[in-house]
Amino acid sequence: MKKIKFAKIIMVLVMMISILFTLSAPTYAASNKNIGNNSVLRKIKRSKKLVVGTSADYPPLEFTTSVNGNTKYVGVDMELAKDIAKDLHVKLVVKNMSFDSLLVALETGKVDMVISAMTPSPDRKKSVTFSKIYYKPSGEFFLINKKDKGKYRKVQDFKGKTVGAQTGSMQYQLIQSQMKGSKVKGLSKINNLVLALQSGKVSGLVMEELTAKAYAQNNKSLLAIKSNLKVAQEGNAVALAKGQSDLLKAVNKTIKRVQKKDLVHKKYLPQAAKNMQTSKKSNMFTKYAPYFVKGIGYTIVITIFSVLIGVILGMLLSLMRLSQNKLLHWIAICYIEFVRGTPQMVQIMFVYFGVGVLISNLSAVMAGIIAIGLNSGAYVAEDIRSGIDSVAKGQTEAARSLGLSQSKTYRYVVIPQALKNIWPALGNEFITLLKDSSLVSVIGVTELMYQTELVQTSTYQGVLPLFIAMVIYFIMTFTLSRFLNYFERRMKHND
Repeated sequence: MKKIKFAKIIMVLVMMISILFTLSAPTYAASNKNIGNNSVLRKIKRSKKLVVGTSADYPPLEFTTSVNGNTKYVGVDMELAKDIAKDLHVKLVVKNMSFDSLLVALETGKVDMVISAMTPSPDRKKSVTFSKIYYKPSGEFFLINKKDKGKYRKVQDFKGKTVGAQTGSMQYQLIQSQMKGSKVKGLSKINNLVLALQSGKVSGLVMEELTAKAYAQNNKSLLAIKSNLKVAQEGNAVALAKGQSDLLKAVNKTIKRVQKKDLVHKKYLPQAAKNMQTSKKSNMFTKYAPYFVKGIGYTIVITIFSVLIGVILGMLLSLMRLSQNKLLHWIAICYIEFVRGTPQMVQIMFVYFGVGVLISNLSAVMAGIIAIGLNSGAYVAEDIRSGIDSVAKGQTEAARSLGLSQSKTYRYVVIPQALKNIWPALGNEFITLLKDSSLVSVIGVTELMYQTELVQTSTYQGVLPLFIAMVIYFIMTFTLSRFLNYFERRMKHND
């Protein structure tokens, strides 16, 4: 019997996933077709906005600074993005997200182009088009702890050691192909890699020349050393969607002007150095307080709306699972088992990049709220179901004998009692939701963890911003738990 039940769940799950992909695939194909026929350049001209994707944790190429309490994206790549937008006579809009999410964002139309120190490798060229090279570094560098100055100088010195690089980067591939005696450690954020280096989790990092030197100059405990890694294709280019010949021509025109005037060395790099020095001298508690305040605001908003979606959906799913209707019962079981059996971060990215193909104007904030709410609904459903099961059957029978309908019995008799029984479990779910909101930073939502990473990049301090974020999260969760405990005491008092 159990085997039959399990087989039914798997069958329904497969059907649901098949339907989802059937609905998504034509739209995605149509989206790609529209990109070719309608032209992204025309869309940019129509909207008067150029949306550029970047991972702003790579100084001096792309990073952030605070100007009058507002986040400003600066660096060599951001200066180039400004010039491209200027030549197109449109406004520049920067979308900051994890480096390994950028090409997905480009392919799904979330950004118009990617400018993020990206090397046009053969693998990347299979899915996107690249502009002319706008900057060529002199080579790859090792970033090590200064105390290891005489210990690590070349590839062979790292044999048997762990070396770090940004996930999805060219440097990560170089470690895999040319440092076979070493273990590779990949993280999505450069800030976290530097923390891993300083804490001894990795022996060294592989970075582009400018970035390695930037961290070494702004952190006295680090040292940048030119590596002996061999790179066949050196240089950074702008990534564009396939088939955008008109946009590619416009971008290459700007790059040609930039190279002719040598703006990278005469303007972009000096401006980046100036912004780096300004950020370094800034007092974190005064200049970057608005970052944390903004992050708190987004975190609270995401939590509130996710809770609402989770509770409403959870109530619906629990009633469906308890229903005598077999179709509703199996749909609820399949949904709950599927959501609880897949990572929440994957769900967030799927909603933003996957469902975002169906809904082109789906914002990162809305996608994050929907994904977290849908995930919470599965767990809340089980909490509510267990609460309903905990109510004595005699309560239902007594209510029905008094003439109450099934819906009124649930509304006035069963649900109120079930809510009291499961309130502690629901409270834990709400607190978990508040903390899980940090996961939406992966798609560029400016919640608390996202803002913390910006402060880390701007100040070159890894631990202190994290400590501040921990304290803020503790204050929020502690306040929420006291609030939930108050209502729990009220419920007991009413009894």
